[in-house]
Amino acid sequence: MRAHSVLRRELAAVLGPRGLTLNDFEALYHLSRAEERRLRRIDLSDLLMLSPSGVTRLLDGLEAAGYIENVSCADDARVTWARLTDAGSETLECVGVNHADRLRQLFRETLSDSEVEDLTVLLARIPGVDAGSCVG
Repeated sequence: MRAHSVLRRELAAVLGPRGLTLNDFEALYHLSRAEERRLRRIDLSDLLMLSPSGVTRLLDGLEAAGYIENVSCADDARVTWARLTDAGSETLECVGVNHADRLRQLFRETLSDSEVEDLTVLLARIPGVDAGSCVG
């Protein structure tokens, strides 16, 4: 738990100057990896482990910043998509590089290259963890 807290604090320091939270970053990240850079709000809620109202508040802020846009589903009026905008993609690319660099720096300050590789393999085995998002 302590390691998690340290990582969250360090990563928040990277995102804060852009006015982003860790949840904002994760939402933009998931949207960037989705087909057509869009996800249903309910799917994003599940991915972020937020309540539907929590994801609505999150997306409202991202929309106000111009990072996402809401798109109605042509086939089902009950469905609303959150779609990453070009501005959101550019912001994600910029903070994502800093985010990954900071993670690498934190791990490499205390772990050897082989330990980082081992940790990457071990973390990727946790259910629900995307192996491609582990620091290597």
